[in-house]
Amino acid sequence: MSILRYGYVVGAVLGLLWGGVIAICVAIALSLTTGAAATPGLLAAMPAGAIAGVLLVLRKPENSGLMPVLLITAVSGAILVALRLAQPFGIEFSQNTMAQVVALAIFATGTTLPIGKMLHDIPFGALTRHEFEAAIIKFLTGFGYVFFSVIVAIPFFVMVMTSLKSQQALLANPLDYSLDLSKGWGLFRSYVELFRDFHFGRYLATSAFVSIMTVLITLLFSVPGAYAVARLRFKGQAVMSRSILLIYMVPMIVLALPIYIAFSMVGLRNSLVGILLIYPVTTIPVALYMLQGYFRGLPAEIEEAGLMDGLSRLKVIWQITLPLSLPAIASVSLYVFMIGWNEFLLAFMLLDDPSKFTLTRGVAMLNSSEIPRQHLMAGSVIATIPIMLIFLGLEKFMTKGLTAGSVKG
Repeated sequence: MSILRYGYVVGAVLGLLWGGVIAICVAIALSLTTGAAATPGLLAAMPAGAIAGVLLVLRKPENSGLMPVLLITAVSGAILVALRLAQPFGIEFSQNTMAQVVALAIFATGTTLPIGKMLHDIPFGALTRHEFEAAIIKFLTGFGYVFFSVIVAIPFFVMVMTSLKSQQALLANPLDYSLDLSKGWGLFRSYVELFRDFHFGRYLATSAFVSIMTVLITLLFSVPGAYAVARLRFKGQAVMSRSILLIYMVPMIVLALPIYIAFSMVGLRNSLVGILLIYPVTTIPVALYMLQGYFRGLPAEIEEAGLMDGLSRLKVIWQITLPLSLPAIASVSLYVFMIGWNEFLLAFMLLDDPSKFTLTRGVAMLNSSEIPRQHLMAGSVIATIPIMLIFLGLEKFMTKGLTAGSVKG
């Protein structure tokens, strides 16, 4: 049996790698919150994680309570401090002392507790194939959660913190994202100026109007179209069903110039009418695809019973099919709303009049050397927060709708 298939080796290797991952995350967080040039110190953090991993494998099952874990947590933190000569993150401990203490506690607990979960029930000696693979899968899963969370969280954190900083603070130390809480409501100065001087309230209203109208127009065409493809029999039905998403094979950037020329010739450029004509073109295909799959999953016998009771096909759709399809319609509406809210290329290309800007077009206007950087970040926050709240609140409908099209047909 390979030496890698022993519990103490697996514990050491996984602890070594996990200690490095957590040290990097903690050092980044410490740098962003204090402005200090923190370093992860991998040559100290990784051995601390490895020793913690071996100790966690070594403990007996009957000693799997909280106290042994706390002791191992303290040991991993002490090793980091000792190997880095009382500077666990490469900063003098007299600088940002409280922040460094918190960061050290986060490193120790963030290293020990997850490794304990990964190595739960792993014996010190030889491992079975199942035990070995389970430990590896748990490590990869944890690494994936941390990696993708950091990728998402850091840009969002920088965006929010930058929007709350003053121009002087940004120039003094661009890497310092700590806040001066003594300013109180003055922290939100950039947001006030956006609504007062840059008319972001109007951009919000325009984006909301365009997104809602895009949803209504999309549903107006996609609901009967999807029902026809799913239920009716006509020549070319199979071809149409399979070719609904072909429009997505052509990148929008390829169509941008023809759309610009055509809309300029007919007078639709720089108007919300033109936007409302072109946005549904990008959303109707995916709405058709999602809804026709859901309609195929509904029992046809229910509609046939309605037809036998004397209802017309339209009444069957209105009184039977649509009420049963509300979850799918809600998820499609959310998806289309998100597309309309976040769309930038067409709005940037077709809209020149600031009084007709959508929110994304308004944010792009802030990307100028004459406008402070914190205003651009504040505009990005304003554009992100509403759709994020809507998505988090209605995420279950979104998930159901995205999977509905693959259930049948």
